[in-house]
Amino acid sequence: MQGLRHVALFVQDIEACLHFYVDIVGMQVEWQPDADNYYLSSGTDNLALHRSQEALAGKQRLDHIGFIISQLELVDEWHAHFVANGVKILMPPKTHRDGARSFYCADPAGTHVQIIYHPPISDKF
Repeated sequence: MQGLRHVALFVQDIEACLHFYVDIVGMQVEWQPDADNYYLSSGTDNLALHRSQEALAGKQRLDHIGFIISQLELVDEWHAHFVANGVKILMPPKTHRDGARSFYCADPAGTHVQIIYHPPISDKF
């Protein structure tokens, strides 16, 4: 197994989520089979956005998704970038006891997104 490389999310406002993940996070649209489904890539990962016309109450809930970054200093740069783009910050940058550093924000669909420098993984980039 090579790791977790794919996450799929149900979202109601797919356009707002596309703006967040493409224009702010920097992912690329890899494939769009129709107006209700987008597959995005960071180059090493794949994120699927599936439009949901129904209320999402009662559907499976996800705690958060995380984007690994290569350098500790980049955590604060990403945080400043997200703040400048009006992204809702849930938890400001924090250094964890294991040497990791991260912050949490929310995408337009309310999914919690963590930007994290985690030495055992980040140092492999």
